Amino acid sequence: MKLDIARWPQAQPPTENDIQQKIRAENLRGYTWSNGSYDEYSAHTHSFDKVLYVLAGSITWLLPQTNQEIETRAGDRIALPRGTVHAAKVGAQGVVCFEAHLE
Repeated sequence: MKLDIARWPQAQPPTENDIQQKIRAENLRGYTWSNGSYDEYSAHTHSFDKVLYVLAGSITWLLPQTNQEIETRAGDRIALPRGTVHAAKVGAQGVVCFEAHLE
């Protein structure tokens, strides 16, 4: 797996059903989590590949090894390969995400 961002293609934010259809199409199994406004995660890695869909709000991914900042909003999908060093900052409206771990 490689780092990949898929942006929500429409001007209107997605409905829950819109994103559920994408998750089902990928046959992902996972869970939903949320954070409040401006919450932060310090830099860390995972031993698994991770796929996240932003359901509501926004979260910015900080990739210190490449000096990138990637903001994701409702409908966006990010794939983080295992071992990717990343931190995150939640936006002003908080965030709700669907997360799946891939083996």
